[in-house]
Amino acid sequence: MRGVFAILVTPFDSSGQLDEAALRRCVGFCLDAGAHGLVAPVNASEFTALTDDERRRVAEIMVETAARRVPVVVGVSGTSARHAAVFARHAQKIGADAVIAMPPYVRKAHPDEIVEYFRVVAGTAELPVFIQNYQAPVGTPLSPAFIARLVAEIDGVEYVKEETLPAGHAISELLRLAGPRLKGVMGGMAGRFLMDEYRRGACGTMPACEVTDVHVALWTALEAGDEARGRRIYNRLLPLLNIEWMYGAAVYKEVLRRRGILENATIRGPGLFALDAHDHRELEAILEEVSELFTTAPIRETPKAVRVMGPG
Repeated sequence: MRGVFAILVTPFDSSGQLDEAALRRCVGFCLDAGAHGLVAPVNASEFTALTDDERRRVAEIMVETAARRVPVVVGVSGTSARHAAVFARHAQKIGADAVIAMPPYVRKAHPDEIVEYFRVVAGTAELPVFIQNYQAPVGTPLSPAFIARLVAEIDGVEYVKEETLPAGHAISELLRLAGPRLKGVMGGMAGRFLMDEYRRGACGTMPACEVTDVHVALWTALEAGDEARGRRIYNRLLPLLNIEWMYGAAVYKEVLRRRGILENATIRGPGLFALDAHDHRELEAILEEVSELFTTAPIRETPKAVRVMGPG
């Protein structure tokens, strides 16, 4: 698995319910934009605000709509090994190509419990497993040495999404320690450090999907050995990645709404911030600089108020 694996947002309608038609449009947009793979539901999908049934439904729609055109990676993070196994079993049943999981994300697990957790995930899914190495408070950062141990001891643990800081150092050390059993490390954090990660040997990146076409253009330039072109694209993209780092799903969804993929940019709380008038003005200025790189779904919408829904 290599390239830009786009993370789908979870679209909600104006009442906060899962919008299945919009989710299918997100899949179609990512495929049209050249994504090499799809991922959901994970952090950028607001997975912690979804019910278990909604998590399963998002995964089903992604697999069904992708229709084997690209690999699909299903998020199966759980509060315990038993909880994660429910989603891992479902991912295997619906035809996922791989699964991705953080360690237990509510009560933090002991290292021995983390080993057993990923053993259960891999054994239940019977698919390649990505370890998502993510920062607290949701994530439990794991050292390169500990991840290398998981790769060595658990069949099926084959990939890593690295999102701790400094990510580049972690990628270099992990590739050195893990050996050939590790099939690849992908960067995260929206691709903000992709130039460095690529030079260090990253096999891809997993950003949110709102500018998949631009991420693909950047990756394509790097794969072609055209670092100068890649750097030009990266420098134009970076202001958008910075504002999305601050607001997360609110920016992902507003950009997708302006591009005509979503009807609503509704997000679910708790802990998320809607964009105010100043944010919309800044986002509009940023998009003026980067939108000519959009190869599909050009900007066509103006700012609109965004609702933040409670978890119910």
